[in-house]
Amino acid sequence: MTPDEALPAERIAAIELKTYLGRVTGAEFAIAKETEIASPASQYPLQLFVGPTKAFAEAFPEVDLSSLGHDGIVIKTKDDRLFLAGGRPRGTLYAVYTFLEEVAGVRWWGSRPDEETVPSIPALEIPPLDLVYVPTLQYREAFYRGAFDGVYAARSKCNGHFERIPVEYGGHYNLIGWCHTFYPFLPPEKYFADHPEWYSEINGQRVGEWAQLCLTNQEMRAQFIQNVLELLRQDPSAGLISVAQNDWGGACQCENCRKLAEQEGSESGPLIDFVNAVAEAVEKEFPDFMVETLAYQYTRKPPLHIKPRDNVVVRLCSIECSFAQPLVDGPQNVQFANDIKGWSALAPHLYIWDYVTNFPAYILPHPNMHVLAPNIRFFVENNTIGLFEQGDAGCSISDFPELRAWLLAHLMWDPSKDDKALIREFLEGYYGEAAEPLENYINLICDAVQQSGVYLPCFYTDTSGWLGFKEMTEATRLFDEALARVQDNELLTQRVKRARMPLDHVWLLRYNALRRSAQFLGVPFEGPQDPVALCKEFLQLAKDFDAGQYREGRPFEEYEPSLLSRWMGNNVDGSPATKPKEAEGTGEYDWADFQEQDMSLHNVGGWVQLVEEPAASNGLVADRKSTRLNSSHRIRS
Repeated sequence: MTPDEALPAERIAAIELKTYLGRVTGAEFAIAKETEIASPASQYPLQLFVGPTKAFAEAFPEVDLSSLGHDGIVIKTKDDRLFLAGGRPRGTLYAVYTFLEEVAGVRWWGSRPDEETVPSIPALEIPPLDLVYVPTLQYREAFYRGAFDGVYAARSKCNGHFERIPVEYGGHYNLIGWCHTFYPFLPPEKYFADHPEWYSEINGQRVGEWAQLCLTNQEMRAQFIQNVLELLRQDPSAGLISVAQNDWGGACQCENCRKLAEQEGSESGPLIDFVNAVAEAVEKEFPDFMVETLAYQYTRKPPLHIKPRDNVVVRLCSIECSFAQPLVDGPQNVQFANDIKGWSALAPHLYIWDYVTNFPAYILPHPNMHVLAPNIRFFVENNTIGLFEQGDAGCSISDFPELRAWLLAHLMWDPSKDDKALIREFLEGYYGEAAEPLENYINLICDAVQQSGVYLPCFYTDTSGWLGFKEMTEATRLFDEALARVQDNELLTQRVKRARMPLDHVWLLRYNALRRSAQFLGVPFEGPQDPVALCKEFLQLAKDFDAGQYREGRPFEEYEPSLLSRWMGNNVDGSPATKPKEAEGTGEYDWADFQEQDMSLHNVGGWVQLVEEPAASNGLVADRKSTRLNSSHRIRS
């Protein structure tokens, strides 16, 4: 039964409950408004109340649903009745999804119809339930391709800007401008010619390109505020607007800006002073609107004295951090830990922009899985109420994107969850019998990066510092085992093949070096025996799985020629080169053959061409315009 004046999301909640309980139990359920139930309640042995019904208010007068915010939930039983309700607009829907997950055993692993688990439990028992829960993180966003699907996002209890959740599924936060809005609000092509003083002074010159605004200039502030208010009047219900620095450096060095930055011990001083002025003007006309800004790169350090206004949201960005270690106590992340503590003491509303991807190389192993939960808990412990987890949204063949989206969503909803248990649960539900070797693989690469001591940023292309021949060999064995375990299930086989692609990508990028490692170590080479075949299979799988982007903003089709060029040249079969005459008399390990695959070749097919050269061991050299680089040198040790 639903309330007579149910919101769209509350009506969907009743439909979802009816649908999935019917699939779980095989029973038929009917939906009705409270006032439509004319018969005595005793005729209905099982009563399910969805939303802020009159029956709920009578049964639990001590529960104030209006105090639960937009997303808080209530799940209670009383006298053989089940009550599912919550804050508006999404709380009741989230209560239904929580009940279906935790009591009925339903799982939504991804956005596709074949990515859900609905158990068959004809005699489903509902235990006594007494839960009132309000998530600490009010804003929760997992930035992955599948998570953009509105229904899946709602079922995952995410509500962020990019998640396309329709009103009937509770809607989502909408941040006007999203980020980096200085130039969009005050475009230099419109204003700079007449007002260069509104823009950064750098080395004594006003700059309108790749710079910022002169944040202490009062005339600039007036125009900026006017432009912001005009935009808000077009969408007065959005609730959030971004007033944030451009995505590069170039802070103003004029006397006033420099003086304020020095007084505050950070460039965040002029920034917050400016944002406060904008927020004050916004509040007069739109008292419920929040103004968000970034503490990002050169503004990451909090100011000494200036405090953000009550209608200002500060979103602190972790872009410089090492994701091989937890932020809370990793020695590589001490400065960020200090910064979040500083902002936690200052900002009335603190959001975090966290980076859980590798921007220039989506299709590489990214061993940060074990720091995700400690980092989320660290954010919450420091008064964070909004979290944007920026994953590899553009790529379908990256490092376990489905697992990451699901794991992050569950941890953002409830940071106290056991992350290793969640990982195991997902692997068992999504990969079946392949779960154990895949879990061992994840543990292997996470342990490898932590033991190596390398600094793992969100920008890297070289895995050699932490992923050596030994680890690559063991990782390959684990994936071989995973595939063997599901060889009779085509769906699971395809999922494991897709999960394996980052590992195979490493083989393609470092094949010769890893083969030499086996030679120098005097151990059998257990990697792929035919790199050409591996490359062809990799490219075909990328098409089959609709890879999308291989790095941020760049389609996989652009990368394909570069990868092809590594393995489709002359005489490339992975076999070792014949010893050249220059190496006669040397030992087996005193010389090595380096091919173009071992080099970083930029823009293959454009700036760099691979051309035939008989003197090279594989018949190819890298050629850039008039400068020829022999890509197949033999180097004496």
